[in-house]
Amino acid sequence: IIWAAALIHGLVTGFVTLEIWVLVIITILMILGTLVDNLLMGGKARQAGASWVSIGGALLAGLIGTFAFPPLGGIIAAPTLLFLLEYARLRDSQEAWDVTKGLLTGWGLAFIARFLIGLAMIAIWAIWGVR
Repeated sequence: IIWAAALIHGLVTGFVTLEIWVLVIITILMILGTLVDNLLMGGKARQAGASWVSIGGALLAGLIGTFAFPPLGGIIAAPTLLFLLEYARLRDSQEAWDVTKGLLTGWGLAFIARFLIGLAMIAIWAIWGVR
């Protein structure tokens, strides 16, 4: 959303060389935030013992849920599917829950990281807007 706001701002006010570079930096931060988000969530789930299939399924469920049932669809779909897939694989609800807690821990860490990256994007955009 922050990236889209910066792009719209640039389109409305006109891009010159500096603004293009500011948008490039904001774009890099957006991509970095997305990578950090997925790596932290998937990494913590993997550390807790999740299979790659379950992690991929949870990622897909999160994406579909986000678009199909905003704003909470992805938040509910990803850990729910991860739990169900891990329960089917392990046949142990406690182990499946431990793996799901790993995903949720990664989610919390990813939230903090994306929040800080978002603040950096806003600060860069604000400097651009002040000129």
